[in-house]
Amino acid sequence: MTLNQLRAFALVARLGSLRAAAATLGISEPAVSSSLAALRLDLGDALIVRAGSGIALTAGGRALADHAQEIVGLADQVRWEVSHAAESAASLRVVATAGFAEHAAGRLLDAFTRRMPGHAGGIDVVVERADDVASLLQDHAYDVALGSRPPQGPQLEVVPFLRYQRVLVAAPEHPLGRQLSVPLAALLGEPWFTGQAGIEEFTAESSWLAATFLVSGVGVPETVPLSSETDALAAVRAGEGIMLAFRHIVRAEVTAGSLVVLSVPNTPIAGLWCASTLDHGRAPAAARTLQRFVTTAEATAAMLAPGGSRGVARRGSKVHVALWS
Repeated sequence: MTLNQLRAFALVARLGSLRAAAATLGISEPAVSSSLAALRLDLGDALIVRAGSGIALTAGGRALADHAQEIVGLADQVRWEVSHAAESAASLRVVATAGFAEHAAGRLLDAFTRRMPGHAGGIDVVVERADDVASLLQDHAYDVALGSRPPQGPQLEVVPFLRYQRVLVAAPEHPLGRQLSVPLAALLGEPWFTGQAGIEEFTAESSWLAATFLVSGVGVPETVPLSSETDALAAVRAGEGIMLAFRHIVRAEVTAGSLVVLSVPNTPIAGLWCASTLDHGRAPAAARTLQRFVTTAEATAAMLAPGGSRGVARRGSKVHVALWS
């Protein structure tokens, strides 16, 4: 059993196709078949069988699939850590969900590197979808996740660190902004602006939409994703629509009267930001240090500081936090 064989099997199991696995690995389909054949011989199990127009895992294949990706992920992590050991022993790979990344990540990580100067040499942040975070951590693609609580699996340690609220806001001249109480049906005709990620699954916002609109049977609002929540809020200020905004972000504008909070059932929406790592001490020491830091009063003050956004808005690309300080 070799690492390359396990990598090929893990991809076949996840993608459901030898051809897709071969394309991902950049090798031929017969090479993938050869790796699977070697694993079958070594383990004494068919692992994968034909099923209609696709494939299916045997009981043994399912057992192997539970471990193959983790083994491959650990190997990739070891390779990465060894190759970067000379750069900084405190390097951190952080994955953040969109709302947290845009509005709080920079302020938090700036505070962290000031408090822990030994970590200033290497914190890379990538923005990913909330529903991908758990699997990315379990695959050892990242050391720590910040933002929306991932669908918690048995392999994660999830530490809540900040409660937030979302409110529905509009410009004061918007027709809905002049209503004391806004019926749900009236909201369906308005564009709902969001950041690039939209309203993601497994978040407090998506749960609120389901509980408020789907259960009532009135339909689902039309969302209009823009490049960031900052751009979405600008469109709302211009009277073009409405949005679910973080209450602490718009508090000053609501107080000044340049935005109004709409009175809508089940709002404000209460959410929770969390710091997640692999459990049982399997996360790097630097990740556990950050996980502890985010629960401090210093971290909270940094994330809620007035003065606008200080975060990461780019999806899928690394941002070296040390360059921001």
